[in-house]
Amino acid sequence: MTRFFTTLTVALCLGATATLAISNSHPTPSPNPEARFAADGAFRDGLYLGKLTAQQGQSPHPAVGRWSTEQDRSMFTAGYQRGYNESLSSTRSAQPIE
Repeated sequence: MTRFFTTLTVALCLGATATLAISNSHPTPSPNPEARFAADGAFRDGLYLGKLTAQQGQSPHPAVGRWSTEQDRSMFTAGYQRGYNESLSSTRSAQPIE
């Protein structure tokens, strides 16, 4: 009888493990691409440095060497350009028209 319960317990554990592995293997992609950008460290870093550069009145020069992979470098550049452009446009719209 003990052998039966041991076999039953092992079978139930294996079944539960297989069910969990299958259900978590296909995560749903984020429907919002902005959520992907917000979760990316290279993009956020570029966004911050781009805003900082524009606020200081400097010309854009993204330092992509900070990131080692091509994916991170492209995300950093995209964030940098967005931050720089948004900061410039907000600065221009805040200035009074003469």
